[in-house]
Amino acid sequence: MLVVWKIFYNILFVPLFWFVLLFLSFINKKISKGAKGRKNLFKKLEEQVIPLSKNKKIWFHSASMGEFEQAKPIISIIKEKYPEIKIVVSFFSPSGYENSLKYELANLITYLPFDSFFNASKFLDIIKPNLAVFMRYDIWPNFIWQLKRKEIPCVLVDATMSKNSSRKIPLIKNFHHYLFSCFSEILTVSKQDSINFQNFNLTNINIQVVGDTRYDQVYNRSINAKNKNLISQKITEHKKIVVVGSCWKKDEEILFPAFVRLLEHYNNLLVILAPHEPTEKNLEEIELELKNKISSIRFSNIDNYKNENIIIIDCVGLLVTLYSYGQVAYVGGGFGDGIHNILEPAIYGIPIMFGPKNKNAQEASELKRLGCGFEIMNENDIYNNIFHFFSNEQSRSEAGKIAYKHVMDNIGASENIIKEIMSYL
Repeated sequence: MLVVWKIFYNILFVPLFWFVLLFLSFINKKISKGAKGRKNLFKKLEEQVIPLSKNKKIWFHSASMGEFEQAKPIISIIKEKYPEIKIVVSFFSPSGYENSLKYELANLITYLPFDSFFNASKFLDIIKPNLAVFMRYDIWPNFIWQLKRKEIPCVLVDATMSKNSSRKIPLIKNFHHYLFSCFSEILTVSKQDSINFQNFNLTNINIQVVGDTRYDQVYNRSINAKNKNLISQKITEHKKIVVVGSCWKKDEEILFPAFVRLLEHYNNLLVILAPHEPTEKNLEEIELELKNKISSIRFSNIDNYKNENIIIIDCVGLLVTLYSYGQVAYVGGGFGDGIHNILEPAIYGIPIMFGPKNKNAQEASELKRLGCGFEIMNENDIYNNIFHFFSNEQSRSEAGKIAYKHVMDNIGASENIIKEIMSYL
């Protein structure tokens, strides 16, 4: 049956996928950028891999920047304990690739070639990894099958599988049975994830619960954040501070009216607002929406701060540090495709709010259960929660302590993963 799936995938799915990408590249800048970035990819790889040829190599693949953040604590430990091992990092998306080019612990950073039998085989022949590590969910069949054929160990890390995943639909489930069976090992975030993977009848695959490296990463980044002084104490002192991270337009539609109402009670309200995509177009739209309602200033112009109530972050890479200024946090995405990383504010011991599309985020369910994460449905929910925490310091402090403890209780997954994957080298 595996042979049938390989034929079906390569004859029908791959050409269709290429056609769709080609079409979208004319209308989508991100896809176009990814296509251009892959030009002469193999030639570049052949040159870049030469200095690594005599060393053992671990190849880490991530879909984008968010998934790569989960790989970083693992890579950090490898480079500390096994400095002779070389790290190859690949991305599918341009955002992950471009934002990681300066990552110092990787010896080679590249796009992943588009998934085809030929591309997968040639990529592996050039890189010659001793071990492949796929982060979370971005697995490409031809690459997995070629790794199996070439007898290169392949591990899925930080793996999650929801109970109602579409991958469990009968025909799709059969396909994934044969795909997952090609892994050497699957390391899951939780016991329930392990159970859900076992439903694919993976009898010869070691499925083990090791935890979630995101806890390690937010902890490590919070330590580094303490040494940064992004916003002067003169600006933040005596303020009621809300940090809004990775917000989208749908988030802003309920946030901004709530902030206007809060200003009636707290004229010292300070909102640090980090849009998910701080493009000039998005920044101008936010400023237009706020005009004549709430005073605002861009972070790049912070030296001219005159007691504005909203600081709009107009660059990327600062959010983890910015959460450290908050007394309450709102994490965006919950009114769109799904919430972003709610563990980033949790490590600073503050209550966290987020939208209703959080069902696939296990940590959201856990924070709600513990009483430090709060699901928001509308403007009134935002207003009531922030008003409550600003007017009740004890309640805010207790929720924050629970959030911090939850993160600290779950660090250590990276060490568990290292013990597993290093056994293949």
